Amino acid sequence: MQNLVYHCPMKYLGIDYGEKRVGIAVSDETNKYAFPKVVLRNSSKIYSEIKRECDEEGIGHIVLGESKNFKGEENLIMKQIHIFKQNLERETGLKVIFHPEFMSSAQAERIQGGGKNLDSSAAAIILQDYLDHYKNKSK
Repeated sequence: MQNLVYHCPMKYLGIDYGEKRVGIAVSDETNKYAFPKVVLRNSSKIYSEIKRECDEEGIGHIVLGESKNFKGEENLIMKQIHIFKQNLERETGLKVIFHPEFMSSAQAERIQGGGKNLDSSAAAIILQDYLDHYKNKSK
C-alpha cells in the first residue's frame, strides 16, 4: 500500500460503494481529517459525477471501501466493486486504493442515527481509518 505524503497539498476522496447509493467523503489538505461530502445515486452518471467532485476538490487519490465478511472473505458485492474500481480509475485517471471497511454504515448510524447522509458518513469513516492508519504507521 501507498504511504501518505503529508507535505503535499493533495486531498483524498473516500467512497462507500452501494448498489443504490455511493457515499463520498473528502480529506482536508493536511490529510488529518475526513469529512462527509455527498451521497450520489448509483447510476450511469456515477463516474462523471465522481470525476467532477475530484476536479472541484483537487483530489489526488481515491480510497474505496473493501467489503469483507467476518471471516475476512470478500462479500458478494465485491464483484461489483472491482468493476467499479477499474471503471473509476479509467474515467478519473486517478489511482484507486482499496481500504478494508467493516460495518462502516452501521458505525455511521450509531454515531448520527439514520438519514440521507448516512452513506457519506460511512465514506468518511473509511477515509478517516485510512488516514489514521498511515499517520500512525509513519510515527
